[in-house]
Order: sequence, then C-alpha cells, then structure tokens
Amino acid sequence: MEEYLSWLAVERGRAANTVAAYRRDLLAYAGFLGERGLDVGRVTEAVVEDYVAFQRQAGRAPASVARALVAVRAVHQFLEDEGLAPNPAGEVARPRVPAGLPKALSEAEVESLLAVPGDDAAARRDRAILEVLYGCGLRVSELVGLSLADLDLDAGLLRAFGKGSKERVAPVGRVARAALAGWLAPEGRGAMVPERWARRGDAEAVYLNSRGGRLSRQGAWGIVRLHGRRAGLGDRLTPHVLRHSCATHMLDHGADIRVVQELLGHASISTTQVYTRVSTERLRRVYEQAHPRALGGRGR
Repeated sequence: MEEYLSWLAVERGRAANTVAAYRRDLLAYAGFLGERGLDVGRVTEAVVEDYVAFQRQAGRAPASVARALVAVRAVHQFLEDEGLAPNPAGEVARPRVPAGLPKALSEAEVESLLAVPGDDAAARRDRAILEVLYGCGLRVSELVGLSLADLDLDAGLLRAFGKGSKERVAPVGRVARAALAGWLAPEGRGAMVPERWARRGDAEAVYLNSRGGRLSRQGAWGIVRLHGRRAGLGDRLTPHVLRHSCATHMLDHGADIRVVQELLGHASISTTQVYTRVSTERLRRVYEQAHPRALGGRGR
C-alpha cells in the first residue's frame, strides 16, 4: 500500500492532501484485513463487499463509503498492473451517493459576513481571507498555499496551484484587492512578521498565523468558522461554501459557465454544471420575464 501511495505522489503527481486522504482510507482497509488475518494480495470480491457493508454499518456517510471503495479499487488495480494479484474490487457496486446541492450563501449573507472583521492585524488578515475565498473562488488549500510572488495586485491577478499541482491565473476584484492591500500593509502582515522565521518558506507566505508561520488549512477553516458564527450563520459557513457562493452568484448574474469553470479550476464542465441547479430563482425570474404566457397573459 505504501508503494502505491508513493507511486500516486511521484508518478501521478497527486497533491499531498489527496495522498493523505488515500492513506487514511487505506489504513482503515488494512486494519479491516488485519483483524481478519487477510493479506491484501489474497482478497476476494466477497471480502471487498464485506468491507463496504462494514463501512455502512459503522454509520459512515454514503459519500465516505464511496470514497473508501475508490481507494480500495485503486490499490488493487495497482497490484494487478504490477502483476502481483488480480483485482477483486472492479465489479463491486459503488454505493449510491445522493446528489447534494452546494450550500451557497445569499448575497445579503455574504455582505453581512464581510462586514464582521475589524481593523487590527489579525482582522485585516481575516478580511483578506474571506474576500479572496469569495471573490476568487479559491479552494482553501490554494488560499493557504499562496506566496507573495503569486500576487500581482496592480494587474488584479493571482496564481493558484490547484489539484494535481495544476497552475491557473485568477482575477482579483477591486474589493478583494483592497482587502489584500490592507493585509499586506505594515499595520497588517508586517505586524505579525516574527523577528526570526521558524521555517524556510514561511517568509514568502501571504497568510500568516499568530506565530508568524504560514497559515494552515485547519487554521483557515477555524477563521472562516469563527466569522461565520459572528455573522449569525452558525456552523453553515466553510471555505468551500464561499467557493460555492462565488460560482452561484456569478451564474446568477449571467456569467458564462465556461468562464466559471476556468475561474474555479474544474477539469470537467460537468463539475461546474452542479452550480446551475442552485440558480432556480434566476431561472424562474428570466422565464417569467421572457415567456409571454408565463404569468397567465395572452401570447402575442
């Protein structure tokens, strides 16, 4: 399994977070096999089906069970490709995952959220985090991975490294640029710079934690959650909800779906199309304005 994870990182170029997620799922699978005295090279289809059932009985969500099966299939396919053992998981049915809609905020809720942070150094950082997540549609890993060289505020652009280390350039709107400029000022980031950098690379990080190191994904999550509660959103708010909201609001205002796909860094248009299902209000509004009989009037 470790050999497979190394192949995933080196040969396939998967991101560290992706490899870590596969490692967690495969550790659980290895534990399941170990408790039954089974070797991964001698697993049968029935064993894989038992593992899927075991995951369901443990109360895991359908999406989590489906992801676990993806990891199991992948490692067995790797063993088969290496000529070590046949793949017993190829025909195991994938659990049905209910289609969920992105939980986008309303534009009024976004306005309330972005009015929460104050003006000290940490608040400037937090405002710049919220504005960039919403204004640029970044993933949280892309946000915390930003370095100073990735920003060009004069041109209104930033460079993000997405899944699989894919690089893309995203526009930065006027409000997000102002928030970043406020954070990068001496009263913002400058006030959180340590006398001596603890780790190499932190000196170039855009977002810093309270100790002056590069902000982690968990740290960014905590900041977003904190301001979500302060804005009265409870635990609804996550970094990904802001990304959802960015896409949904752009489509609501008439953006081309291909442009939104490029902005979000989706490899497939089908991933972006999920956002079109959350814009039913816009669909109804346009229909009522455009169709002569939508509101019961006479056709021309």
